[in-house]
Amino acid sequence: MSTDTNYEPPKVWHWDAKNGGEWASINRPIAGSTHEKELPIGKHPLQLYSLATPNGQKISIMLEELLALGISGAEYDAFLVKINEGDQFSSGFVDANPNSKIPALMDYSTTPATRVFESGAILQYLAEKFDALIPKDHLGKTECRSWLFWQMGSAPYLGGGFGHFYAYAPVKMEYPIDRFTMEAKRQLDVLDNHLANHTFMAGDDYSIADIAIWPWYGSLVLGKLYNAAEFLQVDSYTNLQRWAKQIQERPAVQRGIVVNRVWGEGDHLAERHSASDIDAIVK
Repeated sequence: MSTDTNYEPPKVWHWDAKNGGEWASINRPIAGSTHEKELPIGKHPLQLYSLATPNGQKISIMLEELLALGISGAEYDAFLVKINEGDQFSSGFVDANPNSKIPALMDYSTTPATRVFESGAILQYLAEKFDALIPKDHLGKTECRSWLFWQMGSAPYLGGGFGHFYAYAPVKMEYPIDRFTMEAKRQLDVLDNHLANHTFMAGDDYSIADIAIWPWYGSLVLGKLYNAAEFLQVDSYTNLQRWAKQIQERPAVQRGIVVNRVWGEGDHLAERHSASDIDAIVK
Protein backbone atom coordinates (compact mmCIF):
# COMPACT_ATOMS: atom_id res chain seq x y z
CA MET A 1 0.00 0.00 0.00
CA SER A 2 1.33 3.38 -0.97
CA THR A 3 1.36 6.17 1.62
CA ASP A 4 2.52 8.72 -0.92
CA THR A 5 0.28 11.78 -0.80
CA ASN A 6 0.85 12.22 -4.54
CA TYR A 7 -0.48 8.75 -5.36
CA GLU A 8 -1.42 8.32 -9.01
CA PRO A 9 -4.01 5.57 -9.68
CA PRO A 10 -2.90 2.92 -12.18
CA LYS A 11 -4.73 2.48 -15.49
CA VAL A 12 -6.20 -0.79 -14.18
CA TRP A 13 -6.85 -1.41 -10.49
CA HIS A 14 -5.57 -4.64 -8.95
CA TRP A 15 -6.65 -6.01 -5.59
CA ASP A 16 -4.07 -6.01 -2.82
CA ALA A 17 -5.55 -8.27 -0.16
CA LYS A 18 -3.28 -6.74 2.50
CA ASN A 19 -4.56 -3.23 1.86
CA GLY A 20 -7.40 -1.75 3.88
CA GLY A 21 -6.51 -1.55 7.55
CA GLU A 22 -8.27 -3.34 10.39
CA TRP A 23 -10.98 -4.93 8.24
CA ALA A 24 -8.82 -5.82 5.24
CA SER A 25 -9.21 -9.57 5.83
CA ILE A 26 -12.97 -9.50 5.26
CA ASN A 27 -13.12 -7.16 2.28
CA ARG A 28 -12.84 -8.43 -1.27
CA PRO A 29 -13.95 -7.22 -4.71
CA ILE A 30 -15.96 -10.35 -5.58
CA ALA A 31 -19.27 -11.75 -4.36
CA GLY A 32 -20.38 -15.26 -3.50
CA SER A 33 -19.51 -17.91 -0.95
CA THR A 34 -16.04 -19.07 0.02
CA HIS A 35 -17.10 -22.25 1.82
CA GLU A 36 -20.02 -24.60 2.30
CA LYS A 37 -21.88 -24.23 5.58
CA GLU A 38 -25.61 -24.23 6.29
CA LEU A 39 -27.13 -21.67 8.63
CA PRO A 40 -28.39 -22.97 11.98
CA ILE A 41 -32.14 -22.80 12.56
CA GLY A 42 -33.74 -22.37 15.97
CA LYS A 43 -37.25 -23.08 17.19
CA HIS A 44 -38.93 -19.78 16.27
CA PRO A 45 -40.28 -18.75 12.84
CA LEU A 46 -38.03 -15.66 12.79
CA GLN A 47 -34.31 -16.37 12.49
CA LEU A 48 -31.86 -13.48 12.75
CA TYR A 49 -28.25 -13.83 11.62
CA SER A 50 -26.34 -10.83 12.83
CA LEU A 51 -23.69 -9.05 14.86
CA ALA A 52 -24.18 -6.12 17.24
CA THR A 53 -22.88 -3.44 14.90
CA PRO A 54 -25.19 -0.43 14.46
CA ASN A 55 -26.88 -2.15 11.50
CA GLY A 56 -27.30 -5.36 13.45
CA GLN A 57 -28.66 -3.60 16.54
CA LYS A 58 -31.49 -2.12 14.50
CA ILE A 59 -33.13 -5.50 14.06
CA SER A 60 -32.66 -6.90 17.54
CA ILE A 61 -34.02 -3.62 18.96
CA MET A 62 -36.99 -3.84 16.59
CA LEU A 63 -37.78 -7.41 17.61
CA GLU A 64 -37.49 -6.57 21.31
CA GLU A 65 -39.78 -3.56 20.82
CA LEU A 66 -42.36 -5.79 19.12
CA LEU A 67 -42.17 -8.28 21.97
CA ALA A 68 -42.56 -5.43 24.47
CA LEU A 69 -45.82 -4.56 22.68
CA GLY A 70 -47.05 -8.07 23.40
CA ILE A 71 -46.62 -9.37 19.85
CA SER A 72 -45.69 -12.99 20.50
CA GLY A 73 -45.17 -13.70 16.80
CA ALA A 74 -41.99 -11.62 17.00
CA GLU A 75 -40.20 -14.26 19.08
CA TYR A 76 -36.89 -15.01 17.42
CA ASP A 77 -33.60 -16.81 17.48
CA ALA A 78 -30.49 -14.71 16.92
CA PHE A 79 -27.33 -16.43 15.72
CA LEU A 80 -23.92 -14.76 15.77
CA VAL A 81 -22.22 -14.05 12.45
CA LYS A 82 -18.50 -13.62 13.10
CA ILE A 83 -17.62 -11.32 10.23
CA ASN A 84 -13.95 -11.17 11.24
CA GLU A 85 -13.81 -14.93 10.59
CA GLY A 86 -15.73 -14.82 7.30
CA ASP A 87 -19.03 -16.37 8.44
CA GLN A 88 -20.84 -14.01 6.06
CA PHE A 89 -19.26 -15.81 3.12
CA SER A 90 -20.70 -19.23 3.98
CA SER A 91 -23.03 -20.76 1.40
CA GLY A 92 -25.93 -20.60 3.84
CA PHE A 93 -25.46 -16.92 4.61
CA VAL A 94 -25.02 -16.00 0.96
CA ASP A 95 -28.34 -17.77 0.28
CA ALA A 96 -29.93 -15.50 2.91
CA ASN A 97 -28.10 -12.39 1.72
CA PRO A 98 -26.21 -12.43 -1.59
CA ASN A 99 -24.50 -9.21 -0.50
CA SER A 100 -22.78 -11.01 2.43
CA LYS A 101 -23.54 -8.27 4.95
CA ILE A 102 -25.27 -8.53 8.31
CA PRO A 103 -28.08 -8.54 9.28
CA ALA A 104 -30.13 -11.16 7.46
CA LEU A 105 -33.55 -12.45 8.47
CA MET A 106 -35.36 -15.65 7.54
CA ASP A 107 -39.10 -15.89 8.18
CA TYR A 108 -40.22 -19.52 8.31
CA SER A 109 -43.84 -18.61 9.05
CA THR A 110 -44.35 -18.26 5.28
CA THR A 111 -44.34 -20.92 2.57
CA PRO A 112 -41.81 -20.82 1.09
CA ALA A 113 -39.68 -19.18 3.73
CA THR A 114 -39.05 -15.46 3.19
CA ARG A 115 -35.54 -14.06 3.19
CA VAL A 116 -35.06 -10.38 3.96
CA PHE A 117 -31.75 -8.55 3.78
CA GLU A 118 -30.69 -4.92 4.21
CA SER A 119 -31.56 -3.53 7.63
CA GLY A 120 -34.02 -0.96 6.30
CA ALA A 121 -35.91 -3.62 4.36
CA ILE A 122 -36.04 -5.84 7.45
CA LEU A 123 -37.43 -3.01 9.56
CA GLN A 124 -40.14 -2.30 6.98
CA TYR A 125 -40.93 -6.00 6.62
CA LEU A 126 -41.41 -6.47 10.36
CA ALA A 127 -43.40 -3.23 10.74
CA GLU A 128 -45.79 -4.29 7.97
CA LYS A 129 -45.97 -7.93 9.09
CA PHE A 130 -47.00 -6.97 12.62
CA ASP A 131 -48.64 -3.60 11.84
CA ALA A 132 -46.56 -1.82 14.44
CA LEU A 133 -43.96 0.91 14.90
CA ILE A 134 -44.89 2.73 11.72
CA PRO A 135 -47.49 5.53 11.50
CA LYS A 136 -50.91 4.53 10.21
CA ASP A 137 -51.73 7.75 8.36
CA HIS A 138 -50.36 8.44 4.90
CA LEU A 139 -48.38 11.57 5.81
CA GLY A 140 -46.87 10.01 8.91
CA LYS A 141 -45.93 6.81 7.12
CA THR A 142 -44.31 8.79 4.32
CA GLU A 143 -42.32 10.92 6.79
CA CYS A 144 -41.21 7.78 8.59
CA ARG A 145 -40.00 6.14 5.40
CA SER A 146 -38.25 9.32 4.28
CA TRP A 147 -36.15 9.32 7.45
CA LEU A 148 -35.60 5.57 7.21
CA PHE A 149 -34.15 5.98 3.72
CA TRP A 150 -32.23 9.07 4.84
CA GLN A 151 -30.45 6.86 7.33
CA MET A 152 -29.75 4.14 4.80
CA GLY A 153 -28.22 6.68 2.43
CA SER A 154 -26.36 8.71 5.06
CA ALA A 155 -24.80 6.10 7.33
CA PRO A 156 -22.24 4.90 4.74
CA TYR A 157 -20.68 8.38 4.93
CA LEU A 158 -20.58 8.12 8.71
CA GLY A 159 -19.37 4.52 8.96
CA GLY A 160 -17.54 3.76 5.74
CA GLY A 161 -16.31 7.32 5.39
CA PHE A 162 -15.74 9.11 8.69
CA GLY A 163 -15.46 6.01 10.87
CA HIS A 164 -13.09 4.24 8.51
CA PHE A 165 -10.64 7.07 7.97
CA TYR A 166 -10.83 8.46 11.54
CA ALA A 167 -10.72 5.16 13.44
CA TYR A 168 -9.71 2.23 11.25
CA ALA A 169 -7.52 3.31 8.32
CA PRO A 170 -3.90 2.13 8.62
CA VAL A 171 -2.65 5.71 8.22
CA LYS A 172 -4.25 9.04 9.15
CA MET A 173 -4.87 11.29 6.16
CA GLU A 174 -6.08 14.84 6.54
CA TYR A 175 -8.09 15.13 3.34
CA PRO A 176 -10.48 12.15 3.80
CA ILE A 177 -10.86 12.83 7.53
CA ASP A 178 -11.75 16.46 6.86
CA ARG A 179 -14.05 15.50 3.97
CA PHE A 180 -16.06 12.97 5.93
CA THR A 181 -16.01 14.95 9.18
CA MET A 182 -17.68 17.80 7.34
CA GLU A 183 -20.39 15.46 6.09
CA ALA A 184 -20.83 13.73 9.45
CA LYS A 185 -21.31 17.08 11.19
CA ARG A 186 -23.74 18.22 8.50
CA GLN A 187 -25.79 15.09 9.12
CA LEU A 188 -25.74 15.66 12.86
CA ASP A 189 -26.98 19.19 12.23
CA VAL A 190 -29.80 17.89 10.02
CA LEU A 191 -30.96 15.66 12.85
CA ASP A 192 -30.52 18.33 15.53
CA ASN A 193 -32.55 20.87 13.56
CA HIS A 194 -35.33 18.37 12.90
CA LEU A 195 -35.52 17.21 16.50
CA ALA A 196 -35.83 20.80 17.72
CA ASN A 197 -39.49 20.60 16.69
CA HIS A 198 -40.23 16.87 16.86
CA THR A 199 -40.20 14.41 19.74
CA PHE A 200 -39.25 11.55 17.45
CA MET A 201 -38.14 11.37 13.85
CA ALA A 202 -41.60 10.91 12.36
CA GLY A 203 -43.48 13.11 14.84
CA ASP A 204 -44.90 12.35 18.27
CA ASP A 205 -44.60 8.58 18.08
CA TYR A 206 -41.56 6.32 18.18
CA SER A 207 -41.12 4.37 14.94
CA ILE A 208 -38.78 2.34 12.76
CA ALA A 209 -37.17 5.62 11.69
CA ASP A 210 -35.91 6.12 15.25
CA ILE A 211 -34.85 2.47 15.48
CA ALA A 212 -32.83 2.82 12.26
CA ILE A 213 -31.12 6.10 13.17
CA TRP A 214 -30.38 5.64 16.87
CA PRO A 215 -27.72 2.88 16.72
CA TRP A 216 -25.64 5.07 14.40
CA TYR A 217 -26.24 8.69 15.37
CA GLY A 218 -27.53 8.15 18.90
CA SER A 219 -24.50 6.03 19.72
CA LEU A 220 -22.24 8.65 18.16
CA VAL A 221 -23.52 11.57 20.21
CA LEU A 222 -23.59 9.44 23.36
CA GLY A 223 -19.87 8.83 22.90
CA LYS A 224 -20.09 5.13 22.02
CA LEU A 225 -18.92 5.17 18.42
CA TYR A 226 -15.38 5.67 17.04
CA ASN A 227 -14.19 7.43 20.24
CA ALA A 228 -14.98 10.63 18.39
CA ALA A 229 -17.29 12.55 20.73
CA GLU A 230 -14.83 15.32 21.55
CA PHE A 231 -13.53 15.54 17.99
CA LEU A 232 -17.06 16.05 16.63
CA GLN A 233 -18.20 18.27 19.54
CA VAL A 234 -21.30 16.12 19.97
CA ASP A 235 -22.43 17.99 23.11
CA SER A 236 -23.35 20.96 20.91
CA TYR A 237 -26.23 19.00 19.32
CA THR A 238 -28.60 19.47 22.25
CA ASN A 239 -31.83 18.31 20.58
CA LEU A 240 -30.12 15.21 19.23
CA GLN A 241 -28.69 14.55 22.69
CA ARG A 242 -32.18 14.74 24.21
CA TRP A 243 -33.55 12.26 21.68
CA ALA A 244 -30.59 9.88 21.98
CA LYS A 245 -30.85 9.73 25.76
CA GLN A 246 -34.61 9.29 25.63
CA ILE A 247 -34.33 6.27 23.36
CA GLN A 248 -31.40 4.84 25.31
CA GLU A 249 -33.69 4.55 28.34
CA ARG A 250 -36.23 2.34 26.55
CA PRO A 251 -36.14 -1.19 28.07
CA ALA A 252 -36.43 -2.84 24.64
CA VAL A 253 -33.46 -0.85 23.40
CA GLN A 254 -31.38 -1.90 26.38
CA ARG A 255 -32.33 -5.51 25.64
CA GLY A 256 -31.79 -5.30 21.90
CA ILE A 257 -28.28 -3.85 21.98
CA VAL A 258 -26.81 -6.82 23.85
CA VAL A 259 -27.95 -9.42 21.30
CA ASN A 260 -25.07 -10.84 19.22
CA ARG A 261 -22.65 -8.62 21.13
CA VAL A 262 -19.30 -10.23 21.89
CA TRP A 263 -16.91 -7.30 22.37
CA GLY A 264 -16.56 -4.01 24.20
CA GLU A 265 -17.98 -2.79 27.48
CA GLY A 266 -21.40 -3.74 28.76
CA ASP A 267 -23.42 -6.94 28.63
CA HIS A 268 -22.63 -9.61 26.06
CA LEU A 269 -24.98 -12.20 24.55
CA ALA A 270 -23.58 -14.15 21.62
CA GLU A 271 -26.89 -15.84 20.78
CA ARG A 272 -30.50 -15.25 21.77
CA HIS A 273 -33.12 -18.02 21.74
CA SER A 274 -35.60 -16.87 24.38
CA ALA A 275 -36.43 -13.86 26.52
CA SER A 276 -34.77 -15.55 29.48
CA ASP A 277 -31.40 -15.33 27.71
CA ILE A 278 -31.58 -11.54 27.96
CA ASP A 279 -33.32 -11.55 31.34
CA ALA A 280 -30.26 -13.25 32.79
CA ILE A 281 -27.97 -10.34 31.96
CA VAL A 282 -30.09 -7.19 31.57
CA LYS A 283 -31.67 -6.07 34.82
